[in-house]
Amino acid sequence: MRIAFGTDECTSLTDHLETWLTERGHELLVIGKGIAWPEVGRGVGEAVADGRADLGVVCCWTGTGVSIAANKVPGVRAALCTDRATAEGARKWNDANVLALGLRLTAPPVADEMLDAFLGTGPDESEAANYRQLG
Repeated sequence: MRIAFGTDECTSLTDHLETWLTERGHELLVIGKGIAWPEVGRGVGEAVADGRADLGVVCCWTGTGVSIAANKVPGVRAALCTDRATAEGARKWNDANVLALGLRLTAPPVADEMLDAFLGTGPDESEAANYRQLG
């Protein structure tokens, strides 16, 4: 799977995320590292929306800024997640295509669980009409 990745701050968690993704065979499209959060969110969102990436992962201190910026791109449904169940639900019920993570509170084991759930869950087609209304 092609994953667009971006972060406004390079940390041990962002290094961990990149390693986790590549070790599992995903092709990583690094949009930006250490650039302003609006650019991160927009850049990853655009990569997903225009088909250069299948899904995206964005990070900033709280995850809020990058999720807002990504969601401004038409066709992007970014979800700020803090646990496995939320990441799975975001994909299943909302067809989220960008996972937003906060660097401040996310521990690597929790990030692993969220990535596994987000990348391993597809949308529930019975909910398709709800999220397709969003465009």
